[in-house]
Amino acid sequence: MSASPRVVIIGAGIVGTNLADELASRGWNDITVVEQGPLELAGGSTSHAPGLVFQNNPSRTMTEFATYTVNKLLALSKDGQSCFNQVGGLELATTPERLADLKRKMGVMTSWGVDSRIVDADECEKIYPLLNTGKLSGGREVLGGLLIPTDGLALAARAVQLLIERSSEAGVTYQGNTTVTGIAQEGGKVTGVETSEGLIPADIVISCAGFWGRELGRMVGLEVPLLPLAHQYVVTTPLAELEGVNELPKGASKPILRYQDKDLYYREWGDRIGIGSYAHRPMPVDMSALPKVPAGEMSDHRMPSRLDFTLEDFVPAWEDSQDLLPALRSTGIQDGFNGIFSFTPDGGPLMGEAPDLEGFFVAEAVWVTHSAGVAKAMAELIIDGQPETDLHGCELTRFEKVQTSDAYVSETSQQNFVEIYDVMHPLQPRESPRDLRVSPFNVRQKELGAFFLESAAWERPHWFEANRGLLEELPAEWRTPERDDWSAMFHSPISAAEAWKTRTAVGLFDMTPLKRLSVAGPGAQALLHRLSTGNIAKKPGAVTYCLLLEHDGGIRSDVTVARLAEEDFQLGVNSNVDFDYLRVEARKQSAADPSQWVHVSDITGSTCCIGLWGPLAREVIGKVSSDDLTNDGLKYFRTKEISVGGIPVTAMRLSYVGELGWELYTTAEYGLKLWDLLFEAGQEHGIIAAGRGAFNSMRLEKGYRLWGTDMTSEHHPYQAGLGFSVAKDKTGFVGAEALASLREQPAAAKILRCLTVDDGTSVVLGKEPVYVGGEAAGYVTSAAYGFTIGKPIAYAWLPSSVSEGDAVAIEYFGRRVAATVSAEPLFDPGMERLRG
Repeated sequence: MSASPRVVIIGAGIVGTNLADELASRGWNDITVVEQGPLELAGGSTSHAPGLVFQNNPSRTMTEFATYTVNKLLALSKDGQSCFNQVGGLELATTPERLADLKRKMGVMTSWGVDSRIVDADECEKIYPLLNTGKLSGGREVLGGLLIPTDGLALAARAVQLLIERSSEAGVTYQGNTTVTGIAQEGGKVTGVETSEGLIPADIVISCAGFWGRELGRMVGLEVPLLPLAHQYVVTTPLAELEGVNELPKGASKPILRYQDKDLYYREWGDRIGIGSYAHRPMPVDMSALPKVPAGEMSDHRMPSRLDFTLEDFVPAWEDSQDLLPALRSTGIQDGFNGIFSFTPDGGPLMGEAPDLEGFFVAEAVWVTHSAGVAKAMAELIIDGQPETDLHGCELTRFEKVQTSDAYVSETSQQNFVEIYDVMHPLQPRESPRDLRVSPFNVRQKELGAFFLESAAWERPHWFEANRGLLEELPAEWRTPERDDWSAMFHSPISAAEAWKTRTAVGLFDMTPLKRLSVAGPGAQALLHRLSTGNIAKKPGAVTYCLLLEHDGGIRSDVTVARLAEEDFQLGVNSNVDFDYLRVEARKQSAADPSQWVHVSDITGSTCCIGLWGPLAREVIGKVSSDDLTNDGLKYFRTKEISVGGIPVTAMRLSYVGELGWELYTTAEYGLKLWDLLFEAGQEHGIIAAGRGAFNSMRLEKGYRLWGTDMTSEHHPYQAGLGFSVAKDKTGFVGAEALASLREQPAAAKILRCLTVDDGTSVVLGKEPVYVGGEAAGYVTSAAYGFTIGKPIAYAWLPSSVSEGDAVAIEYFGRRVAATVSAEPLFDPGMERLRG
């Protein structure tokens, strides 16, 4: 491909124009942007967006996107007028729960490097004089707020015009009033875009079509899991208090205001107030019923993305607004509409290349807040093959197939709309849909009183009420301290009893949700050798823990590779993204050399897995299997086929909890019988079913990393403590050259460290800032109470200058918790228990 391939971007809103600008600034200029509406007012979400940019987000990636958007729009100016009004942002608390949450959010912002501070009610009133800081309806009152001075208002429509102007000068072509009718393709590659004005040849096509993205994806057989939803917005009549205060076009001098306890936000519009509401019922949009507006008749008040206002839905929000801002009682609603935005099942954007059509990219469900940051990352992905920012929470293919169905997308996206301003616990599961993906053991788990949380639509037991009686037997050294209300949510002291029994007897863990792939064919070894850091060329029966890397050495994923036969491998991977990556690479390899064909299939749903772990695990399995499972019969990190009560089982000598035992795999039809055989055989040895609460604690005690939480593509193996997973003297794999140069460089600026909490009681949950010498220097990744060691554990990214034994502090809800950098692993450092 030439240095400047032919690129077509579909959509000239804030995302498409930013992307064109980002590509052009990197030297690409054979770019055409196609827009179905007029360029001066395209009529999509950008055209009516209120322009709020809040950087506050639990996702580090999303905060980075927002911060980049702030800085880019600040610098984008003409005639001395930039496209960003940095008035700041103020989130209000009118309940003690919200105020506590704002303190937690301030900690997250500190972790992500964004300046913020908690202000009291008096300062809230000074910052925003229109506020009623007295009694509100329902006995509420303003208790305080979170102020982020660098937030503000994007002048989105103006930014689009300036981006069109700037990128046009760099060679980008814009084509308005042009409808896309199809995507041309040949041999699995995109070749052009079919439009109402004819075919536009292309090597790369990027869909930035906003809420039209799902329909556009279907043109190429791609499910784009987004739902268009209407969101109410009004502008009031003039306020006497704002007369002559705010000059247009910026139109605001006070911070944007969020009243999240009532699902409302506010911004000044000259001498008026703009009010946005999420307090109404979800309003899914029927795309076939969108207003048909001829290009020549498009206006600020008439466009496809602007639906008729339903006053009855806004009445409660209007009353709450007048309660909070009494000056509104002298005003009315001058203009109101239901504007369309895109929502997804998890609230994140959709970014990446379609796995089955080379050259077709998607950047959808992106709000103005993150627009420039998303465009930058997309430009890096397209040109360099990977962005600087980790995208694992934004990947187009991150959802499982069931999560892309119309029914699932509709229900979960509507729920995200309802919960958008709710105080959400990091472990909080969705309420519906549930029981979509269950292991064959689910019926037994329910009989044992399992408390289920949900991930990737899987039901995952976190503890079992059947084990509550064990709390009376729990030795004193295993008893855990009382937790604060936040860390106690979705937790039970039963997890301590389950960890105790696993460490002293034997536990039965459901590992079925671990995604499993089959990689088979004469080219299987070559594929895995090229993509992974491990020595895959071992004899059948070997199991290898290794990494998949990006070209710059960043950790794409960590995987477990079991060689079942010469041409047959089973992989444990992290997500659907890994599956699509491996199958796309397999397809390319098979096409390049048919003799090295390889087939990658997802076998998760057709199989199941039990983790049988604990010092008495051999006694249990010995009652139902005559196979040799001694240390000589099956060494650590080896696998073989065995029979358990006549059931064919693939046993892998692995343990994520640091105890003797195996991962036992079989096909789904045998799963329930396998569970019953093992559970019955273990009764005399004190076997229990154990959940993720105990599991997470024990894996941290062993120092085992969790990809996507402890490390991502932004980290390389050596700084993440995973250098051992890179085979010595291995070359030729993706990222090898970058790793070689990293070895020669000085120590990484930050490394992943193990911390223990000094008071032995304060449990943090992750993303809290860590202070070194009184300065914020890093942040927590994973955290849990260590039931075996009797104190809380946290892993954190910290400066490499920090040493074992150093004192640090973790900020938790605004207070500093003393902690110590500790040697790892905290449990069984000599690996005696694991090796049996």
